Amino acid sequence: MSILQDMARLVDEFQELPDWESRYKRIIALAKELIPLPEEQKTDDNKVRGCSSSVWLHAEQRDGKVIFLADSDAVLVRGLVALLVKVYSGHTANEILAAPPDFIEELGLNVNLSPNRANGLTAMVKQIMIYAAAFTAKN
Repeated sequence: MSILQDMARLVDEFQELPDWESRYKRIIALAKELIPLPEEQKTDDNKVRGCSSSVWLHAEQRDGKVIFLADSDAVLVRGLVALLVKVYSGHTANEILAAPPDFIEELGLNVNLSPNRANGLTAMVKQIMIYAAAFTAKN
């Protein structure tokens, strides 16, 4: 499945939820589904700058695909990073760079999150793009 299909499927899933309370509950459910980042990966190098909560994002390349592992010390933020991992992990660096994060606006996250959380989400997406660009340059 392409990254754009993953984004569209996520938007469809959230649009079926009747209100923002339901959407927040789904984000919390994603937080619970996220595989915890091993403690040895919770390093300063993997810390996302620009988040008020602690967020760690680790990336590695396997068979040409970028695999993201992530975690946060705040449940809602953990859900947000889980949402990003769900969309971006398992795709090539070029696919990631070619797919603008428009789905965030389509989900309404940019207007329904507090300014701090919205800034943190932007910082997480930026870090994902930096990793993808680094893998592209390396290849």
